[in-house]
Amino acid sequence: MCTHYRSQHGPDMIRTVFQATLAGPARNTGADVYPDREAPVVIERDGQREIHFMRWGFPSPPNVAGPPVVNVRNVASPFWRPWLKPEQRCLVPFTAFSEWEDTRPKKTQRWFALGAQEPMAAFAGIWRPWTGTRGTKKDPIEGEHLLFSFLTCAPNACVEPIHPKAMPVVLTSEAEWETWLQAPAEIALQLQRPLPADRGLRMIA
Repeated sequence: MCTHYRSQHGPDMIRTVFQATLAGPARNTGADVYPDREAPVVIERDGQREIHFMRWGFPSPPNVAGPPVVNVRNVASPFWRPWLKPEQRCLVPFTAFSEWEDTRPKKTQRWFALGAQEPMAAFAGIWRPWTGTRGTKKDPIEGEHLLFSFLTCAPNACVEPIHPKAMPVVLTSEAEWETWLQAPAEIALQLQRPLPADRGLRMIA
């Protein structure tokens, strides 16, 4: 599953690409995003798109003790159902994502993007408010948080040789972004499919 992605362009480019306004001050989060780190996320509120900075990873289900859940596959689970409403869906801007190839003697990190220049696209995400402690034991961050995760699906022909289990749900067009943010769940979830081959996804490293 994807546990490392990057966004090579800052809030200004996100504003332009997704026609969104920045909700609050910009933050220097860096290009590389790891679980439990903050990253820019696009939501829609009252018909307007807004950029918020959220922390990557939902809390684990109550009966599962584990790290934050950064990838969501089983959207039929009752645990995820409340967060699949339009008001809880989001776009997670990215330019490249990584998967680990099972090479020997150790795994190799591979990167995928829509082209060598890493044009911006979005993962199909969900978000929620949450109160508790995040961060590390050394540097805990207590209080109210905005959290996000994103959907995965079966891999396409580009990703499957490297990671045969899954790939992120990638949205590349304005029509897909609008559907994901606005449509009823039964329509929006039709986007949970491998990225079509004609979208140009390739392994870049």
